[in-house]
Amino acid sequence: MTETLKVTLEKRAGLAVIYTEGYINNQGGEEIARVAYEQIDAGEKALVLNLQGTKIVNSIGISILIEIIEKMLEIDGTLSFCCLTPTIEKTFHIMGLSQYAKIFPDEASAITELTA
Repeated sequence: MTETLKVTLEKRAGLAVIYTEGYINNQGGEEIARVAYEQIDAGEKALVLNLQGTKIVNSIGISILIEIIEKMLEIDGTLSFCCLTPTIEKTFHIMGLSQYAKIFPDEASAITELTA
């Protein structure tokens, strides 16, 4: 797959939402990491990764997401995921990402809980 990942960012009160559209592979994962690390460097401690536009995540993409989770844990921050396909959600549970990052069914519930 050579599909390029499109990443966009929206700042909300107290958190940043990163939107993805496309395939999360090594290049896509690196783009997500770049945006996430910029937010961390700017002092953001809560990130939501909205994967509504993503249908496939490969193992390298998952390993990069794990690196972002580790970085968030280092700063006592939180990375949460929302709008996952059933397959991606199952994969995240199997790979253990759900032990260190919350998974929400939709963006509204993620924002409500994280800004409460």
